[in-house]
Amino acid sequence: MKLADLRQPSDLRGLSYEQLDDLAGEIRDFIVQAVSETGGHLGSNLGAVELTLALHRIFDSPTDAILWDTGHQAYVHKLVTGRAEGFDRLRQAGGLSGYPNRTESDHDFIENSHASTVLSYAYGMAVARDHALHQGNTPEHRHVVAIIGDGSMTGGMAYEALNNLGHSGRRVIIVLNDNGRSYAPTISQLTVSSATGEEAEERDLPLADKIADKLASTLTNIRLNPTYVRRQRRIEQFLRELPAVGRQAERSVEAVKAAVREFLQPPGFFEALGVRYIGPIDGHDIEAIERALRSAEQRSQEGPVLLHVVTQKGRGYAPAEDDDEKHLHDAPVFDPQSGPPKAVLTGYTQAFADTLIKAADNDPRIVAITAAMPGPTGLLPFESRFPDRFFDVGIAEQHAVTAAAGMAMSGLRPVVAIYSTFLSRAWDQVVYDVALHKLPVVFCLDRAGVTGDDGPSHHGVYDMTLLAKVPGMRVLAPSSAQELQQMLGDALRLADEGPVVIRYPKGTARQVDEHDVGSGLDARLLTSRAGSTKKVAVLAIGKMVGNALKAADSLDGVSLEVWDVRSCQPLDPNMISAAATADVVVTIEDGIVEGGIGAAISQSIAARAGHGPRVVNLGVPTRFLAHAKPDAILATLGLDAAGIAATIGDLARG
Repeated sequence: MKLADLRQPSDLRGLSYEQLDDLAGEIRDFIVQAVSETGGHLGSNLGAVELTLALHRIFDSPTDAILWDTGHQAYVHKLVTGRAEGFDRLRQAGGLSGYPNRTESDHDFIENSHASTVLSYAYGMAVARDHALHQGNTPEHRHVVAIIGDGSMTGGMAYEALNNLGHSGRRVIIVLNDNGRSYAPTISQLTVSSATGEEAEERDLPLADKIADKLASTLTNIRLNPTYVRRQRRIEQFLRELPAVGRQAERSVEAVKAAVREFLQPPGFFEALGVRYIGPIDGHDIEAIERALRSAEQRSQEGPVLLHVVTQKGRGYAPAEDDDEKHLHDAPVFDPQSGPPKAVLTGYTQAFADTLIKAADNDPRIVAITAAMPGPTGLLPFESRFPDRFFDVGIAEQHAVTAAAGMAMSGLRPVVAIYSTFLSRAWDQVVYDVALHKLPVVFCLDRAGVTGDDGPSHHGVYDMTLLAKVPGMRVLAPSSAQELQQMLGDALRLADEGPVVIRYPKGTARQVDEHDVGSGLDARLLTSRAGSTKKVAVLAIGKMVGNALKAADSLDGVSLEVWDVRSCQPLDPNMISAAATADVVVTIEDGIVEGGIGAAISQSIAARAGHGPRVVNLGVPTRFLAHAKPDAILATLGLDAAGIAATIGDLARG
């Protein structure tokens, strides 16, 4: 079968394993070509081809619910479910989403691209299935299958859900896709891959480890044997029914089994939680995966089962296999023959990275923390320079923030570098573990504002609205690379009085003269000119400053002044006083406008000037923004230079 003929999962079931291997190769070629033209997640999808094919051959989607954690590896799933023709507009406005999407297909259940959530979804769906079953409304055989990566297993929600699944005994099949990576190498001791088969022979392992690997592989094969499973069940039932000593005998057998497993394999943790373990399995051997899935299907009648599958991120594409940093986890548009160029830091991220190292050279208290994103947040150079002062805690944002609090309590000056949208997962910790204690923690939020291609879950549009409401929090937004450098130095000093946030966007940064920057919590007046119209005060925040200045340049004859707000919380009283003298005030932010910084400015002007001037707030509406290029989204919202100019012109002449 050719990929072009694949319309639905059932088309896979009549194929031989040789035909499936050919199809897997074609799928890899297709994904490389598609991503090279649009950009997207590459390495994770290349590593999940065989696993996805096996899942859709064994289970009947969408009757059986196949759930993907984060969705980074869902491209293959989309191909199997008949969406190949949409890949020419992958991650483009109006085109195919880069993640599972409920509006695209009945085969997609989760529209979430945040990690560690899938086991909770699975628990909830299993509860609903069982409830409906009791009412006679759901087929008894319906399976809930949750695929989670080893990186996602480092998140706290995964452990919470595992605990509940094991305790409840719900019929859920968990597939642990273990490739040793999140974005960076996985920070965990739980999912260290075991070598199996010939792999163990080829690796330079101590003799004891080779023996353990062989024994583990042998025991796994035994446990996958249906005859063994049936006999085990009969023996367990027999032991339970023995008069007086039945339960004791059963517990003794279980103790022996547990001791052997604990010695040979990594399942002890899972099975202690009540989750049966199968593995490790070669994640690129479709026949082996299918055999293991059938065994998991049988064993799930007794409660949750975890199948440990070992895969290679970036498999089958040399540039991805050779990328030691991230195995082409994500990629821009590139030439598929040569692969993407090595990623380099740009714009705000580069400015942050350079400045943090200089600051740390002069202050030994400074430490850096990331939640599994050392490369994208610009911390790899810091790690190289100060390995003992760098901490990657895995996909564990809550832990990252409270760990920073502990460091700050003990005299260190932690800098937490994290994506804006991911910090929302640690909101409670920011408020009650850091701010309540007035601790000197600096949060540096990359990817703030409208980010684009990855859709609603990645737009960093809530940070200012939320963080500005935290008592004692200072929220700064640079409008240039040079402003970010200045703000980071200021933030490290301001932190003596409590936490500080600096939020900045992805991509190219506005460049100014190194002396053309502000300081501290003061705003800056950038442009002021008289005209024949009403006076308009434009108060722009962060990235929006550049668009505001372009808009001002296009408005001949308009009386206006343009301010760089810089400090979103607290607001500069001098800026508020000056704005209160204008006829009209326009605030511009790339965050949620309702309850945002513009609204705070409106309140401050009203408090100072009574009714004062008319204030118009421009920003992001309270709705989820679909995937598209950032500039296109800003234009749609009237936040590009042309849209801002049109608004200012109408207000000035109205």
